[in-house]
Amino acid sequence: MKFLFEDESFSFEALRAAGYATYAGAELGEILTTCRRIPDCDEQAWSAEWAGTAERVEKIGRNALAGGHRVSAREALLRASNYYRTADFYRRADPANDAESARLAKASQRTFADAAALFDIPPRAVRIPYEDTTLPGYLYLADSSGKPRPTVLYHGGYDSTLEEDYLALAAGALRRGYHVLTFDGPGQGSTVREQGLHFRPDWEAVVSPAVDFALALPEVDADRLVLIGTSLGGYLAARAAAFEHRLAACVLHDGVYDLHETLQAMLRNVGGPDDLAAHSVSVRWLVNNGRWTYGVADAGELVAASAAYTVDGIADKITCPTLVLDAENDQFFAGQPRRVHDALVCEKDLFLFAEEEGGGEHCHEGAIALWHQRAFDWLDTVLAA
Repeated sequence: MKFLFEDESFSFEALRAAGYATYAGAELGEILTTCRRIPDCDEQAWSAEWAGTAERVEKIGRNALAGGHRVSAREALLRASNYYRTADFYRRADPANDAESARLAKASQRTFADAAALFDIPPRAVRIPYEDTTLPGYLYLADSSGKPRPTVLYHGGYDSTLEEDYLALAAGALRRGYHVLTFDGPGQGSTVREQGLHFRPDWEAVVSPAVDFALALPEVDADRLVLIGTSLGGYLAARAAAFEHRLAACVLHDGVYDLHETLQAMLRNVGGPDDLAAHSVSVRWLVNNGRWTYGVADAGELVAASAAYTVDGIADKITCPTLVLDAENDQFFAGQPRRVHDALVCEKDLFLFAEEEGGGEHCHEGAIALWHQRAFDWLDTVLAA
């Protein structure tokens, strides 16, 4: 569906930001007025206008907090975090040396942390041991009883952030009585910006330490530990589940069979970095974000690096019940969720979200309540068996 912009990428990212209104992470009026000021395909205006909105909304939150208005402060700061993330989204030409990109990312982290401190049960900021370093995470508890509950391990994908993970998944899980451990893996959020960690295809090396960490927590029910991955995370979670067998269930949001196929198709006519200006917003962003998060020089190296990101030959190693989600209009991985589902030999289900019900976009942006309802209802049933 087209949402406020004709450009496919601008439309999708505006819908993504707006969809978090479900969990108080956006306000429709703020979305509409911000987007109205941005010319289609103007990435500089996109960053400036979203940053301006974020700063204005953050000020509302700071003033509310100073006045002792806890709920108002929490909600405004949560929206500001989402808007700062959105402002930074297209700043990928040279993010390692882009001071404004760093400022926006830090502002998104700061406003989220300040909002989270005002939650009824504030999450714990954690560091998950990983090789010779640690990965940042948040532990969200559905209650303060200390009793073991079903727990979701959650990570995003190609462009996720730890702060966005709350709106994307944790908020919906908490309402249903699940604890949630979110984390940035290599190539995601602050790990690439602050630690220089890049994506790796053998994602079990990332998830298994998170499983170890979760199982050491008294609040986690070891028999009801679930892994969910979003977007490229649909591949990453599937890869991890093929080798990490302490999981009670896995949700692929959405299913990704072969990243290499997607990048080959989208980037087949792209040359070196100087050639990017002639291509669409989507292609420019795809290459620039990939150069940064994969640690490669150009589109050709990105395509080559993606060759290992496939579930071909490993999907049949997944043993836990697995739900594969699919979107009718997915612009990145059309047809791949069905292929993942067909390759699985474990207990499995495939849910297709249709355009007419509002869930047809990649990862069902704009229909977050709908996909949460279907995924968590499925999990409730599987974990009760």
